[in-house]
Amino acid sequence: MPKTDLDRIAKMKRVRLRFGARFLLTLTMLGLSSAGVLAQNNSRRLQYPTSGDPVPKLLLIRIVRAEDERRWDDDLRNLFSARNANVRSRAALAAGRIGDERAIGDLARLLKHDDESDVREMAAFALGEIESPLGADALVAVVGNRNSPARTRAVEALGKITAALPKEQAEGARELGAVILGALQFEARRRSRSDSAMILTGLTAVLRAKPEGAGPVVAEFLGYSDPRIRADAGNTLARLKLNDGNTELRKLVRSDPDPVVRANAARVLGATEDQTSFTELLDRALKDVDSRVRVSAIRSLGLLKNPNALGPLFQRARSLTRPAGSPTRTEDNEILELATTMGKLAQGTTNPQLGAWLKTTGETFGHMAPEVEIALARVWPAALVIGAGTPVVKRAAVESILLNWRAASGLAQGFGEIAAAPDATDAEATKAHELYKHRAQEILRAMLDYRNSGIVINTLVAVHSEYAIPDVLRAYAAFKPTDLDDVLRRHLKESDVLVRATAAELLGELPSDSNNTKALAEALQVALRDQQLNDAALAIIDALGKQKSPNANRAIMSALDSSDHLIRRRAVASLKTAGAGDFSSRIGRVQTQNTSADYERAVSRV
Repeated sequence: MPKTDLDRIAKMKRVRLRFGARFLLTLTMLGLSSAGVLAQNNSRRLQYPTSGDPVPKLLLIRIVRAEDERRWDDDLRNLFSARNANVRSRAALAAGRIGDERAIGDLARLLKHDDESDVREMAAFALGEIESPLGADALVAVVGNRNSPARTRAVEALGKITAALPKEQAEGARELGAVILGALQFEARRRSRSDSAMILTGLTAVLRAKPEGAGPVVAEFLGYSDPRIRADAGNTLARLKLNDGNTELRKLVRSDPDPVVRANAARVLGATEDQTSFTELLDRALKDVDSRVRVSAIRSLGLLKNPNALGPLFQRARSLTRPAGSPTRTEDNEILELATTMGKLAQGTTNPQLGAWLKTTGETFGHMAPEVEIALARVWPAALVIGAGTPVVKRAAVESILLNWRAASGLAQGFGEIAAAPDATDAEATKAHELYKHRAQEILRAMLDYRNSGIVINTLVAVHSEYAIPDVLRAYAAFKPTDLDDVLRRHLKESDVLVRATAAELLGELPSDSNNTKALAEALQVALRDQQLNDAALAIIDALGKQKSPNANRAIMSALDSSDHLIRRRAVASLKTAGAGDFSSRIGRVQTQNTSADYERAVSRV
């Protein structure tokens, strides 16, 4: 090769080397600069831009298992730093479902710093699921940032936290309620540019938090074009019994094109006992084309207690039960609402026609509609407890519990309503009422003692008479009989879990008594061995918590060794309320019986 060609090649190599060195230097400088920028961004965000791949199956199984075991530990915490945004989001959801306050700090950091809006939203949701005030500050900060994509979820979460605060933290509840209301007020001022999702979530949060001064703010949404917003605003006003929008609601109940809006408007007018809306409500109860509106209006008329509604409602009731055909399922619901309302309006009056209609209707429903039996007890108690004679009625009641537990339950609720009847105004009526109460107690005692009645009925199907006993016990307890403690303690020894749970619940409502404490403690040891249901154990722990004695607390402590996570949690809460100490460390994880194969099947359905 000529020398000139060799010199040219060498020169080109030197140029390439110099250019390469400068290029590498430039890349190095850019890398250092980018690292500085990313370090600054990392102070604001927890992650670099990340992938959105589906959560790997094996990782999803780990998360689901942690949820199932209510286990918050580093295994789940470390997933908050995963590159995959869906993994971080799913881990945050699991932390919320687990409900461990130790996750709050990690969730708050995720809420503040994560790159992905979906992850921040899920972190806000999870903080609400935990329902701890420890997460409130992070959520309040997000609500204050009107550009935050997690703002709607933060308002929702604050509603849950506020609703869960104990009465001792009323000041904190007021402060959080004001934040929720402020977010809703901001949307109300935006009108055409408002965020529908934020409004709907805010209305639900107001319903949970019950902030002071909510009425005027919620009422502003009754005029929105979106029927869902109008309906939710009405529901919130009805549930909180706020009358700030009643003028607008009287218009809506008459003419709103959406039946749910009309129904909710009727509910508010009844809940706030708006007497000026009587005409509108009666008109809707009789003429509205939608059964949901008619039922809401009928119910509201019962709350207004205006006797002028009785006649028109009775005519409607008779038209629905005409002999020409049997009622449809929709009409069944309307008939039951009519019975309930007419029972309230006619209570304490003499109305033989209504009494006869209720008695016939009760028989038509096979006495399995407690609404009708309760209405009959209000209007014509003699027909319920005397009839053709007390022994006949008593035998019929015992036969009902041996033949059809649903019918026995309905009858029992009717008998129990006699205990709640208002005091009579004259001596003769007072004497009659005392007789009805005495007879009702006799019948209920006989129903509770159905096994020893001597009545034998052979059936080809299982009747499950014990299913009616909880309602019979509640009805009997309504009379406050002198032997109630003994009756309830006896039923603490029954084999049926729900019977024992009901007996414990009713004992918890009685004054503290050492005999009851002893009976509850003994019953708890049996309930802790129940295999299928934990209702009895939970109810007994609650009842023992109300005894407020060292013996009761010792009995509750025995539940801390239960294999049932819910029982341990309830025992810890009861002991804390009773001032016996904080045993939160004993809650532990759920001792699940699910296997790896179960988790495989569960995640395969996702």
